[in-house]
Amino acid sequence: MLNDKNILITGGTGSFGKKFTQVILKKYKPNKIIIFSRDELKQYEMAQEFTHRCMRFFIGDVRDADRLKKAMKDVDYVIHAAALKHVPIAEYNPMECIKTNINGAQNVIDAALENKVQKIIALSTDKAANPVNLYGATKLASDKLFVAANNLIGTQDISFSVVRYGNVIASRGSVIPYFKKLLDNGATKLPITDIKMTRFFITLEDGVNFVLSSFRRMQGGEIFIPKIPSMKIIDLANAMAPNLPNDIVGIRPGEKLHEIMCPADDSHLTLEFDDHYVITPTIQFSANRDFTKNLLGEIGLNVPQGFEYNSGNNDSWLREDSLVEIIKDIQ
Repeated sequence: MLNDKNILITGGTGSFGKKFTQVILKKYKPNKIIIFSRDELKQYEMAQEFTHRCMRFFIGDVRDADRLKKAMKDVDYVIHAAALKHVPIAEYNPMECIKTNINGAQNVIDAALENKVQKIIALSTDKAANPVNLYGATKLASDKLFVAANNLIGTQDISFSVVRYGNVIASRGSVIPYFKKLLDNGATKLPITDIKMTRFFITLEDGVNFVLSSFRRMQGGEIFIPKIPSMKIIDLANAMAPNLPNDIVGIRPGEKLHEIMCPADDSHLTLEFDDHYVITPTIQFSANRDFTKNLLGEIGLNVPQGFEYNSGNNDSWLREDSLVEIIKDIQ
C-alpha cells in the first residue's frame, strides 16, 4: 500500500511518529517519509536514529499554513499527529491549544486539498467524546473538521478520516512513565485519583497497525475506533508497586471517572465490526457511501440505540498479572 509513496507525518518526532516510521520502514518501501514538526532538537535526534535515504525532515508548525502547503507537495498520504495534549496546560493556555488543535487541523486540510493528497488520517483521542476539558473539546472540533472535509473535495479523489483511541502505554505524558519517575525518586506511595477510575490502553505498535488498517478500510468521513482493553488505574499502581500504599487524591479538573470512545448520543451513527467500531458522518454532501461494508469487504452492524463504548463497561480488561508483563516489556 505504501510502497513508492510519499508520506507526511505532522508531529512526526513524537512517540507515534517515531513508531510509525519504524514500522513503515520495516514493512514497506516508501519513496519519502516526511517528518513535519517544530522542534529542531527532536528532529536532529530522530535523524540520527532514522538514517534511511527516504527520510526527510521539515521544520514547521501546523499553525503555518504556507509551510504546510510546501511540505505536502507531491505527498500521497498524511497522518496528522501534531497536537497540544496536556490537559492542565491547555486549560491554562486555551487559545494556544485552539490555535494548534483546531486552526492547525484546518491548515492540514487546506494543504491536503491544494496538493491533492490521496488519503489523510487525523489522530484523535477518547477525550474528544463528550469532552469535559478544553483539550478534548479542541480534538472534537478537529474530528468534525476532518469528517466535514470530505464535503469539500468535489471531484477530487481525496479521503479524510479519523482514528480515535485511548491512552498509549508508556508514551510521553502517560501514567506509566509518571509512576515510574515517582518510584525512581523514592516515592513511598502512589497517587490515585479514584479507586474506580478506568482508562483504555493501547500499545504504540497496535496504534500504528490500526492506523495502517484504517488507511486500507477508509472511504472518507469515518471515525475509526479500535476495540482495546481497559484497566483500572489502581491495578496499574499495584502492579508497579505492590508493596506501596495508594494515596487517593480525588479527580482533577477536566478528568472523567471513565473515558468514552463511542458516545451514546452517536449510537445511531455507530457500526460494530469484528475488531473495531466506526462512527459514520452525520451529513454527507459529496456521496452516498455505504459504510456498512468497508474497502476490505468487512461488514459492520448497527449497534443498539443508546450503546456507549466506555472504559468502564468494556468486555476486555488488563489485570494486574497482565500489567506486570507489560511493564517488564517496557522496561
